[in-house]
Amino acid sequence: MFSALKKSLKSKPSSAEIQANILAGLTVGVIALPLSMALAIASGMAPQHGLYTAIVAGIVIALSGGSKVNISGPTAAFVVVLLPIVQEFGIGGLLVSGFMAGLILVLMGIAKLGKLIEIVPYPVTVGFTAGIGVVIATFQIKDFFGLSIESLDGNYLEKAALIIQSLPTINAQETVIGGVTLVTLLLWPKLRSKVPGHLVALLLGTVAAWLLGHFVSGFSIATIGSRFHYEVNGITGSGIPPVLPTFEWPWNLDDANGKPIGLSFELVRLLLPSAITIAILGSLESLLCAVVADGMSGKKHNPNDELIGQGIGNMVAPLFGGLPATAAIARTAASIKAGGSLPLASVVHSLFILIAILLLAPLLSYIPMASMAALLLVVAWNMSEARHFIRTVKIAPRDDVLILLLCFLLTVLFDMTVAVAVGMGLAAMLFIRKSISLAQTTEMETDHHDYNLPDKVAVYDINGPLFFGSAQKALKTISTVTPEIQVVILDMSEVTMLDMSAIVAMESIVSNLDKKHIGLIINNLQPRMILKLRRAHIRKKTGKVAFSRTLNEAFTLADKMLQEVRNH
Repeated sequence: MFSALKKSLKSKPSSAEIQANILAGLTVGVIALPLSMALAIASGMAPQHGLYTAIVAGIVIALSGGSKVNISGPTAAFVVVLLPIVQEFGIGGLLVSGFMAGLILVLMGIAKLGKLIEIVPYPVTVGFTAGIGVVIATFQIKDFFGLSIESLDGNYLEKAALIIQSLPTINAQETVIGGVTLVTLLLWPKLRSKVPGHLVALLLGTVAAWLLGHFVSGFSIATIGSRFHYEVNGITGSGIPPVLPTFEWPWNLDDANGKPIGLSFELVRLLLPSAITIAILGSLESLLCAVVADGMSGKKHNPNDELIGQGIGNMVAPLFGGLPATAAIARTAASIKAGGSLPLASVVHSLFILIAILLLAPLLSYIPMASMAALLLVVAWNMSEARHFIRTVKIAPRDDVLILLLCFLLTVLFDMTVAVAVGMGLAAMLFIRKSISLAQTTEMETDHHDYNLPDKVAVYDINGPLFFGSAQKALKTISTVTPEIQVVILDMSEVTMLDMSAIVAMESIVSNLDKKHIGLIINNLQPRMILKLRRAHIRKKTGKVAFSRTLNEAFTLADKMLQEVRNH
């Protein structure tokens, strides 16, 4: 824990490096400010909760995590997970599940599961991220076109059908502002300007809406100020409250019915699946971001400390109204490109957002909802990684394409939890099938290096891992030896794995051969696997079971066994 901070302090950064990190933090702060609000809105929450997430989680995770350059906060990947929680359990349920997810992340870090990212197949990752992008983009159509829809309820197909049915209610005014923002977002990167496109696009959309509202009769569109309202210390207002995030136990906040949700075992039980999903997704996003950041910055992160830091951040953020957080690849990359190399950059980015809340809250209320929808459309497109998706479909093996498409469809039609579970399960089964095909047993010729063995000796070459899927297939040949065989040699030089199923199969072979009075010699099995057999009482027994290091030694032992048989 705190490994990134310790390394940063130990390196004794120069004043120039500190200055570069401050500038990088300010740059990322400008990018994260509108994104944090947009992602909170997409998750069914008021925009200030996204800002609180960036402030609290951004500081806590940077100081307690294992990456010196990760920038953490709300991310698009969480949207499809958080929105259903808000709809069913309200803000209280969401923050309680976020706190639980933080605890799970800490336990994952303590259990040293930091290598988790390495076991998730690439098609699974691309499949569910593309699916999340499609879902986010679909839900932005309502605000982008100003459709007359009170609420989007039901599954994805029901929501999509409702959007299509509402297309005749397109609001031209909302569409114009959304279009202006979207075009700016798409064209701005081509100018290669150092000014973030998000800021320019939202500023242009907001100014355009304000001017049209003042000079065009009847022009009126939804804004953050008209859509969201707050009450602080008995004072009500529109938009974002210009106050610092305050401490409050998550279980004291409202459920979906507007009543305090409380804390009970039943609530924990109901929220546990969501908390596990948040924790797994957060760990994947954070560790993937850390790997990408290492490649860009030349730094090296500590994956287990990063999980602990993410966990602490996700436990603290809900206490101040923050959503679940994770490291964001786009913001981290922007920080590194701007000179960020220390946790200081993330801290500065959070402080910038905090100051913006205090000074700019009234101005932020003028941002049109159509502009926020346009911003999320671009975020969704970038997240979908359409190029990688199409390339994978074109060049990947058939099994990987199946996993990719299945994860994508399940994410869109059901949810990410089902998609990842099914995708990982299918990938595991396909891997097992491939591994089974690697395990083979072939009968060898009895003449070896001019060492001619009698026909009463059978030599079998066993290759590959022997586990629950392959053990029976690889070893069943040995149980059908011909009656004239008196000694069986198993060459296990290339056996790389031996699990309980394989041990049971070996026990069966030893027992069957013993009943037939056939001797067994196990050749060149790795010591750690020999120890497993000894624990199962498969040990050296004169005339019955022997172990050898080389085939020549095995052949010599076979001769001795045959002589003992003749003598008896």
